[in-house]
Amino acid sequence: MSSGKGGPGIEWHEARRLAAAAASGPEIAVVNLAESIGLMLAGDVVAQQSIPHFASSAMDGWAVVGEEPWMLGSPDSLTPGSAWPVVTGQQLPIGIRGVLRSEHGAVDGRELRPNERATSDEPRPGQHVRLPATEATRGEIVVTAGCIVNPAHVALAAACGLDELTVHPRPTVAILTTGDEVTAAGLPSAGSVRDSFGPQLPSVIAMLGGSVHSTTRVGDDEDATVAALTTAAAVARLVVTTGGTGHSSADHLRSSLARLGATIVIPALAMRPGAPTMLAQLPGGQLVLCLPGNPLAALMGLFTAGGPVLAALSGRSEISTHRIRLATDVAGSPTATRLLPYSLGEKLASPTPWTGSAMMRGLASADGVLVVPPEGAAAGSELDALPLPWLR
Repeated sequence: MSSGKGGPGIEWHEARRLAAAAASGPEIAVVNLAESIGLMLAGDVVAQQSIPHFASSAMDGWAVVGEEPWMLGSPDSLTPGSAWPVVTGQQLPIGIRGVLRSEHGAVDGRELRPNERATSDEPRPGQHVRLPATEATRGEIVVTAGCIVNPAHVALAAACGLDELTVHPRPTVAILTTGDEVTAAGLPSAGSVRDSFGPQLPSVIAMLGGSVHSTTRVGDDEDATVAALTTAAAVARLVVTTGGTGHSSADHLRSSLARLGATIVIPALAMRPGAPTMLAQLPGGQLVLCLPGNPLAALMGLFTAGGPVLAALSGRSEISTHRIRLATDVAGSPTATRLLPYSLGEKLASPTPWTGSAMMRGLASADGVLVVPPEGAAAGSELDALPLPWLR
């Protein structure tokens, strides 16, 4: 297992850059319109025909030719003084004056006149007529590549005559959770811990742009870990593991990656919590993001390294930091960046009381995550902050 650039404890901003650079970039796929919603558009949407491609009525009423009074007939006759009933969306011939809406007309026998609700010049020339090519012309780009496809984009693409769109699909992700001491449900006994990853990690990965293919639990066994990594890498572009990143006799990720010939991109982070986070690349190009076993540390590792990887693999913009002002002094860590969940009050940020690597209470009520440099920061100063994916 060879080491990538940078020794143990990669600086936080540099780690994010390395993570994004390690990703091979987004794939391209052609999918049907319904499947494209939520994906990054990889090719422009071009109108295959003008929109509208024929003149039509914008109202229920009567199409009229010339001046009133009009005699009811059929669209086969466009002689001045003729009219015929139309409904919204009905095709109209060239040469009509406009459409008199149904609530503004009165019929006496076969004679049509505007009623008291109509204005003196109603319908004005072209009134209530949808002319061809007023929304788009054939060959025009109506949606530019690079956006996230939404339902309105899909409706527009359908109107343009398209059945499929070219997109960047969500990268497939396989999750491996490790640890013999983990309990999947109910109250854990002494010496065991409740699984906090299984119920939430797939959703967080989806919020960051990934699509979870499978979730597998692996015991504390090296051969089983090697086999699980091999299976996961066969179906996913990114494998996310939890736990097993240490150096104890129960931790087998490092030795398993070595057996598979992986290159270490990030051996560890100069960050608290989440320092044992690793990022490796298998010989086939698949990335393996190894998260610590403690839940807050794992999510900080996922936000730090997993966010940039998934953004690069899906073609999306990376979740960027923003600046926020502190309500109180915040201590730093001499050799590491501290990631602290914070709450907002009067537009000022204060770290939550629960910031330990195993604590989720602080993050559960947080408005974001402070990125505290080693030297710390004083009240009133500004720090970088990461938005939480579920609050974006």
